[in-house]
Amino acid sequence: MDALIGDTLISLLRQLRAGYPNRPKLFPQTIILCGVRDIQDYRIHSSSEKAVITGGSAFNIKAESLRLGEPRVRRVIEPMLAGGMITEGTDDDRQYLVDLGLLRRDGSGGLVIANPIYREVIPRILAGAPQDSLPHISPTWLKPDGSLDIDRLLYAFLEFWRQHGEPLLGSVPYHEIAPHLVLMAFLHRVVNAGGTIDREYAIGWGRMDLCVRYGGAVLGIELKVWRDEEPDPLKKGLEQIDVYLSGLGLNFGWLVIFDRRSGQPKIFERTQTEAAQTVSGKTITVIRA
Repeated sequence: MDALIGDTLISLLRQLRAGYPNRPKLFPQTIILCGVRDIQDYRIHSSSEKAVITGGSAFNIKAESLRLGEPRVRRVIEPMLAGGMITEGTDDDRQYLVDLGLLRRDGSGGLVIANPIYREVIPRILAGAPQDSLPHISPTWLKPDGSLDIDRLLYAFLEFWRQHGEPLLGSVPYHEIAPHLVLMAFLHRVVNAGGTIDREYAIGWGRMDLCVRYGGAVLGIELKVWRDEEPDPLKKGLEQIDVYLSGLGLNFGWLVIFDRRSGQPKIFERTQTEAAQTVSGKTITVIRA
């Protein structure tokens, strides 16, 4: 429903009104209207009029709202985005997300995000709070000709993370993937001028993979989390990003390790970079954040 505005939305409402009296003959018995806001909060504008053409919402046909913000959704979506195992969600929780259409079962029976649109929309919505809270960031990562300078992008991210990472983590509703969402909020600001971010969720593998494309530049990024009572994920991360970069046809990339262990120094103190190589000789910038 978010894609429909103005006269197009009005046309849809007229069709619903015209078909309703005769349902289910030649018309659906039930319709689910899908959007990122509660459908009853919509207001309609006409292309020929600047003002709202109805005093309230036209969607008084709503019977029930199913929202991404229910806790049972978080219990499943959060570990999926982080690349972890679904340990909290019940069978009913998982089936609920399948029934909502957010997830589907692949050929092997595992859960995956239902479609490419949701793979893009879900993390964008979850990263909305930190993205709205971002300070003004000058695009220092652009060369004079407007192309992406990956070295400058690294410097800009490190400066941003050291200065703003700590407070922004508190603005994210999904605590386990808060660093991922803050990083994505920063990258959204980068690509909004004409790039894209492709995401892969490696459920059960403890990682999230991102591919940033801007003009002719392509950057592969792997995100991992270092938690209490776990070994340093560097070795495993280098093995995984080696495979990921090979699939992208790249010889370099970033491995970002978010240190979420208790008792660590503040972000501005512990954030640093180091150079590493994979077994196949790919050059990796390791960011410990």
